[in-house]
Amino acid sequence: MKTLRVLIAAFLCIMLQSQFAQAADANDFKIKRGTNLSHWFSQSGARGERRAARVTEEDFERLKRFGFDHVRIPIDEEQFWDEQGNKLTEAWELLDASLKLAHKHNLRVIVDLHIIRSFYFNAIHEGSTNTLFEDPKAQDRLIELWRELSDALKGFGTDWLAYEFLNEPLADDPEQWNKLIAKVHKELRKLEPERVLVIGSNMWQDVSTFKDLKIPEGDRNILLSFHYYQPLAVTHYRASWDPIGKYRGNINYPGVVIPKDEYESIPDAEKETFRPFIKEWNRDVIRKEIKQAVDVARKYDLPLFCGEWGVMSSVPREPAYNLYKDMISIFDEFGIGWTTWNYDSGFGFWNSRTKQISDQPLLDILLSGKALE
Repeated sequence: MKTLRVLIAAFLCIMLQSQFAQAADANDFKIKRGTNLSHWFSQSGARGERRAARVTEEDFERLKRFGFDHVRIPIDEEQFWDEQGNKLTEAWELLDASLKLAHKHNLRVIVDLHIIRSFYFNAIHEGSTNTLFEDPKAQDRLIELWRELSDALKGFGTDWLAYEFLNEPLADDPEQWNKLIAKVHKELRKLEPERVLVIGSNMWQDVSTFKDLKIPEGDRNILLSFHYYQPLAVTHYRASWDPIGKYRGNINYPGVVIPKDEYESIPDAEKETFRPFIKEWNRDVIRKEIKQAVDVARKYDLPLFCGEWGVMSSVPREPAYNLYKDMISIFDEFGIGWTTWNYDSGFGFWNSRTKQISDQPLLDILLSGKALE
């Protein structure tokens, strides 16, 4: 009996040591309040001086002064490599200089591979085709992109720079995404064992697909990510690029987003698109949805992050501000870090042309929540 007690004690000691060792392996990449520097290295035709002037040191200094602690920088394959796979030097040099400026002003950074030639998250709306999840060569190309990015960025500290290796995956089968996660993770870990990797859920990083995620076990340097734009009839009201933008009637938040009498006037062929918004939407509804991602993050004992969320600047301000306030309170309740979409374009709070705050009440709401501890 005494021998058994000794063995049990030894086993427990080993388990505790293992847990402590795992915790010690996690680096100090911690984020809470941030914004996306969009339409700079991504979704933009600006090059040369126009691209360089899009975001400057003043912007990094300003964001830090406002009270943000990090930025997410979306980048596209076409801006960094030509069609033959050759590096486009100007973009690499500008990214390097920008990361150094972010570091100078104590802003952590997530470099997000936003669009690649084999995958675009809006392909479904634009009639194009994604090949990434079926084509092994396209997957190998994704890995090669990250080999080259890692080679260029590995000198930046792991406590303030993280990699998001694909934005808003859209796999027909969630196992396709899980297999690609494992494949890219394995290769990146050979190159950088301690770098934080941001991994999102399938189908535009939706909270409902978090239950299908399979995350590599034993890796403490993973940040789980979701995007949240619900209720879409509010956040994308009159958006030109989304079918939801066809609606021109009144909207409410909280409450029944589309009044039932106005819903009845929508053409029958389009009613299904808008059906989710003739019910009550409020903080409790949104909290329940986001809790799906929270539960998975707790299962893996990993931090959770909302990489994109926001309301278009053209949306009536009362429902927009009400939604922003509820989102901030939910993020604070669950300890979720976030980056708004975005800083100065479409959904933002800064006007880069006039060099002025474009929406002070919005900025006040964003900064009303908890800061990084």
